[in-house]
Amino acid sequence: MATRSPVGSPSTKRRKLNSDQPNDGPTAILDTVQAPSKSLSRPISPPPSRRRRSATPEVSTPRALAQVQAQAQAQAQTTPPLRAPATATSRAAINQGYGESATYIPSPVQLTRIRDLPASHNVDAVGLEDVLGDPLIRECWNFNFLFDLDFVMSKFDPDVRDLVKTKIVHGFWRREDEQRIRMMGQETAERFPNLELISAYIPNPFGTHHSKMLILLRHDDTAQVIIHTANMITRDWQNMTQAVWRSPLLPLHSLTTNPFGSPLAGQTEPLKHPIGSGERFKVDLFHYLNAYEKKLRGLTEQLIAYDFSAIRAAFIGSAPSRQKPSEADSSTQTSFGWLGVREILSAIPISSSDDSSSPPNIVIQTSSIATLGPTPTWLTHLQSVLSCSSASSSIATASTATNSKSSEFFAKRKPTTPKPKKTPPTLMIIFPTADEIRMSLDGYGSGFSIHTKLQSPAQQKQLEYLRPLLYHWRTSNQDEKEREANPRREAHRGLAAPHIKTYIRFSSAEQKTIDWAMMTSANLSKQAWGEAEYKKGEIWIQSWECGVVVWPDLFRTSADDSVTMVPVFGKDTPGAESVKEDVGVKWKVIGFRMPYDLQPEPYGEKEVPWCATAAHEKLDWKGQAWSGYQPQ
Repeated sequence: MATRSPVGSPSTKRRKLNSDQPNDGPTAILDTVQAPSKSLSRPISPPPSRRRRSATPEVSTPRALAQVQAQAQAQAQTTPPLRAPATATSRAAINQGYGESATYIPSPVQLTRIRDLPASHNVDAVGLEDVLGDPLIRECWNFNFLFDLDFVMSKFDPDVRDLVKTKIVHGFWRREDEQRIRMMGQETAERFPNLELISAYIPNPFGTHHSKMLILLRHDDTAQVIIHTANMITRDWQNMTQAVWRSPLLPLHSLTTNPFGSPLAGQTEPLKHPIGSGERFKVDLFHYLNAYEKKLRGLTEQLIAYDFSAIRAAFIGSAPSRQKPSEADSSTQTSFGWLGVREILSAIPISSSDDSSSPPNIVIQTSSIATLGPTPTWLTHLQSVLSCSSASSSIATASTATNSKSSEFFAKRKPTTPKPKKTPPTLMIIFPTADEIRMSLDGYGSGFSIHTKLQSPAQQKQLEYLRPLLYHWRTSNQDEKEREANPRREAHRGLAAPHIKTYIRFSSAEQKTIDWAMMTSANLSKQAWGEAEYKKGEIWIQSWECGVVVWPDLFRTSADDSVTMVPVFGKDTPGAESVKEDVGVKWKVIGFRMPYDLQPEPYGEKEVPWCATAAHEKLDWKGQAWSGYQPQ
C-alpha cells in the first residue's frame, strides 16, 4: 500500500528528525501499519500585539434581525418537536434491543478515520470528506488554527468545489506572518477565487485562534454546525485520534423571539432558554461569533434565520476577554471559559442510580498541558469547576401544541430529596509518554502536535503535583489471566496519537456510566480556560476555543423516561452488552464513543509525559531519533 505525504514541513528554525536511520515498520504492533510520510506541517504561534484594544466586544444584534423579526411576527409557525441529534441516515436509526425495553441512541460525538488502521477499527468513523463532500453545500465558514488550503478545498465535491463560498477564519493577523503570507499569496487567490481569508484579533502573544468549527449553509435551505478537534492539515486527518460533533441539519425558521434573549415588542423580560436546549445553543454560539465584532456579520445575518431547536448539547466557547463573574447572568447567556463550564455543569443533574460506593471520576484527556504554575492552585480550581452539578434538572418533554416556543418542551423537574454529601470526584489526566509517541503510527512525527514542557525548575515542580494524576494514552497488553479478571474495554486508538481533547465525568471509579462529556478544542491551559480570578476580580482569557457538552438528560422525551449514558468502544451505538450487567435495563441508553481504553493505566514512578522541546535519542519504530525543537 502506497504511503501518502502530509502537506508542509517543519520550520527551518526547528531541528528535524534524524532521517539517517533505517525505516522498518512496527510489524509487532499491527500488521496493517504503513510508513507515514516524513514531511510535517508546523504549528505557528501568533505574534505579540502592537496595539491596545478592548478585549471583549459587546454582543451586537445583526442588521438582518429586525427584518427577520418582522417576518416572524407576521407569519409565526409551529416549532417542530425536539429530537435527538442525527447527522446521517445511518446514524439516525435507533436500535431496539434487550427485550424491546431499551432504546439505544448513537454517540453524539464520532471519531475520525485512521488511515493506517484496519476497517474493523474504523467502524462509524468519519473523514473530512464526509463533512465537506456534500454537493448541496453553498457556503462554508471554517474556523481553525492551522490551514492547508489545498487540502481543505480538495475535500469539497469536485463538481461544486469552485462554487462553494469558503471563508477561512484564522488567527494570523500580523501582515508579516509567514502563514498569512502563504495563505494570501497570488497563487492561492488565482486557484481559489471563491475563498476569503478573515483574521481574528488576538491581543496577547500567548493566545491563539485555536477553535475548530465549521458552519455550513446549504442549497436545501438548511444549515449545520460542526465542532471538532483537528487542524485543517493532512496529518491531523490521517493518523491522529480526533473527534467530530455534528448538529442535525437545521431548517429555516420564522423567528418569534430574539436569539440573543432580549425581548421583542410586548415582552417585558429577557427570554431565558435552559442550558442544553437548541435555543440556548444558538444564543451562546452567537455570543461567541459576535466576539469577532463586524468581521462575521456576513455569517450571523444568515445564520440567525435557522431553527436550532433540534440540537441537544450545550455550546462552550472562549474568546480573548476579561470577564467579571459578579456581572455574569447565566440564566440568559453562558460565559466564556471555565466560568461558562461551571454554569453549564451547575445545570446538569447527576444521577444517583450507580450503586457503586466509589466516588465519581473525572478524566481530562488533552494534547497539550501548558504551564499551570509551580503550585496546583489553578488545577485545583479547575477540578472544583468540573465537580459542579445540579440538584434538579431541566428535561425535554414531548408536546403537540401549535405556535409554542420550543423552550416549552423543557419542563422543570422537582428537586430530588437531599441525600448525604458524596465524596468529591477523583481526577485523572491522560497524556502520552515518549514511548507511546515512538510507537504511534507516525512515530516521532506525532510529537509535533503534542506539547508539555519539563525543563525549567517551575515546570519540574508542576510535574511533581501532576505525576500522581497522570495516566497512559495507550494501555499495555493484558495476559490471559488479566483479561479474565478484568477485561479491558478497547477503543482501538492506542496507536493513533491523541490530538483530541475530552473532559468526561464518570459516575464512579468503575467508569461504566457517564454523567457528562465535553469535547472541545481547549487544552489544559490558562490561556484556553482563563485564569482563576485575576486582577480586579476578572477572569482573563487569551485564546479562541469552542466545544460542546452532552449529558443523558438531554435525550429525555418525557418525564417518565429513564436515561443513561455509557461509554462505547469500536462503534457509535451501544447495545444490550452495554446494559445487561453494567447498568441494568433503561428506557434510553445513549452511547459516547470512547477515544481511549478503559480503564487507563497510571504512570510508573519514573515515567514522564512526552516533551517535544526535549531531545529523545531512543529511536522510534521508523528508526528516527528526535532532536527536539524550539517553537517560534
